[in-house]
Amino acid sequence: MFRRLGCLRWFIETIYAIGIVAMVGCAGTPPRSPSTPAAKPPIAAEVDAGSSAAKSPKQRVGTSTTGSTGAAAKELAADPQDDPFYDPFAKNDETAGDEEYDPWEPFNTKIFEFNRQVDRWILKPVAQGYNAVVPNPVQIGISNVFYNIRFPSRFINNLAQGKLSGAGTEVGRFLLNSTFGFGGLVDVAKELDISTPEEDTGQTLGYYGVKPGPYLVVPFLQPFTVRDFVGYLGDIALNPINWLVFPIIEIEGVPSLIAHSNRTTSSIAQIGMRVGEIVNDRSLNLEKFQGVEEATLDLYTSVRNAYIQKRRNQIRE
Repeated sequence: MFRRLGCLRWFIETIYAIGIVAMVGCAGTPPRSPSTPAAKPPIAAEVDAGSSAAKSPKQRVGTSTTGSTGAAAKELAADPQDDPFYDPFAKNDETAGDEEYDPWEPFNTKIFEFNRQVDRWILKPVAQGYNAVVPNPVQIGISNVFYNIRFPSRFINNLAQGKLSGAGTEVGRFLLNSTFGFGGLVDVAKELDISTPEEDTGQTLGYYGVKPGPYLVVPFLQPFTVRDFVGYLGDIALNPINWLVFPIIEIEGVPSLIAHSNRTTSSIAQIGMRVGEIVNDRSLNLEKFQGVEEATLDLYTSVRNAYIQKRRNQIRE
């Protein structure tokens, strides 16, 4: 029995190696530090981002609320590379403050509160009922499937950023999880410690120097910067479900499972899938989000700063 398991593992790793060689060839760069690839529910992701209770860069470098400069700030001034947000390749006008531009704060705070109330009175109760009926392993499997079908976006954005090793890893993950993982229900690649940072179109735009622009909160969705919102729309276009199965994007000469003319069926299917993913992910994070809400005083500021810092780090990885 152990010999058979050993053979199966060898066979899986061989398939993964073939995928890497096919995509990378003889050249490639090693993957960067892994990031968490789990999908986040659109509304509750705002609460999740606040879990780090992030402070602004001015607070981080040691400036007290009274305006005096602490020893930590002097050390950072002496050696800027100690700053966690220091970028040696950044242009002189690329300051950390540029990425925390929030001129629409009055509007954003209202939408943020609206999203919180939707989560409180609709999404959270539905997720609690869903959690009582659907076992946790099934919820994890559903989340894995949604992540697996978004492979094209991650693959293309790795290529766009010149991360050939990451693109090859994404191919290997997709092949393993789609075959031995029963269509992505089981994250076999994770069990084999095969991972790479998740790349999206917003990160690709940042990689090529596009500024983040103002911070933006949209109804029913996670926080964005203007750049990331454009990237979010780009990721929708890169999802093959949206033009091969339930088309919301019509490409001449490209067939789809549901006819392009049958917009009603496609719309119902798209909305149903999206709501299902949101409820499933919210259910998986019920306790986590509850703890964050109770422990954070200024939730809007914490979510904003944590989101911007997270995106900055993802782009600089």
